[in-house]
This record gives sequence, C-alpha cells and structure tokens, in this order.
Amino acid sequence: MLLLGLDSSTKAASCAVFCTDTQSIISYGGVNTKITHSETLLPLTENILKAAKLTLNDIDAFAVTAGPGSFTGVRIAASAVKGMAFALNKPLYAVSTLHALAYNLRGQSCIACCNMDARREQFYNALFRVENEVITRLTEDRAIGKAELEAELQAHKNVITVDEVSAISLCRAALEYPPITAKELMPFYLRAPQAERERIEKTS
Repeated sequence: MLLLGLDSSTKAASCAVFCTDTQSIISYGGVNTKITHSETLLPLTENILKAAKLTLNDIDAFAVTAGPGSFTGVRIAASAVKGMAFALNKPLYAVSTLHALAYNLRGQSCIACCNMDARREQFYNALFRVENEVITRLTEDRAIGKAELEAELQAHKNVITVDEVSAISLCRAALEYPPITAKELMPFYLRAPQAERERIEKTS
C-alpha cells in the first residue's frame, strides 16, 4: 500500500510517500519557512509526488497528524488530507502528533518523552516505552506543566526527549490506527485556542 502522509503541526511542514509493504520511504520533503503552511503544504505535496513519478490516484491511503499542535497548522494539514481522501474516496489515518514523535526513536531502547510547546510553562506531552521496534504508550496525550513533568520523569531511566515531527514517523505510526473516512476526521487540540482562553479569562 502507498501511504501519503502530511504534517504541519509545528513551524515545519513535511510530506512523505511511504510503502507499507516494504516499510520504505518512496519520497520525502519538508519546508521550514516564514510562509504559512496554507501556501506551502499543497505545492510540497505536488513536488513529492512528482519526484516519485506518482499522482494522487496512485495513493492508496492518507495519514495526517491530527493533533495536538499548532491550532492553525493541525487544521491546515487535516483539511488538505480530508479534501484529498474525500475526492478520491480513499481511507485515511488520523495519528496523534505525540505518537508520531515517538516513532523518531524506533530501534532504540528508551523512554520517549514526546513534547510540544503549549506555552505558559506547559507542554503537550506523552510518554512511550521504546524497545527496538515496539513502541508502547505509557500515558495519554495531555497538557502538563513543566515542573510536574520534570518530577514525573525522575521515576524513569534513559529518557530521551523528542520534539521534531516528520511525515516519515507519521507514516510509520499510522498503521497502529484504524482507517477512517474523510467525514470522520476530527482534529484534537487538548486545549482551547489562545484567543478563546483569553476571552474566558476576561469574562471570569
């Protein structure tokens, strides 16, 4: 199966074509510019497919980091994948961004501390045990304070922090998820957008 993965959950965006049968990367690329993901993600996808001499019709399924992460970034990738999967009537995989991060450490033996900056001394975080090719979730995705996380990590040995997402790790994680339809795709954020939090604070 050929899987097209898109990630724009952080400042960088990336895209990959991945063959699930051989567990091999067919084509990959990323961008990290000041230009918004809404301007870069679809051209990047076109270039990745062109480099692999493929079209969207050749893709069997799609994968996307559905959150947590940048509210705008998560929404952009999710909307792009939703549109492509709907138009082609093909399945997609909605992957936790933090779970995808853990796959960056696949092949090692450690505790993966998967972090994304949630601001105000907080992280979007999840812990995973990595034992060679097996990745086991230890916590749910959560928003956690810096001090609380540091205290929790004292109970673990050989902790490696990882915070850079890639479409490659996304594709590797995707097959642990059930396929869904485009209509079923719903991004998840863990926290309300900053503007909404500020509004609540002013009215409370």
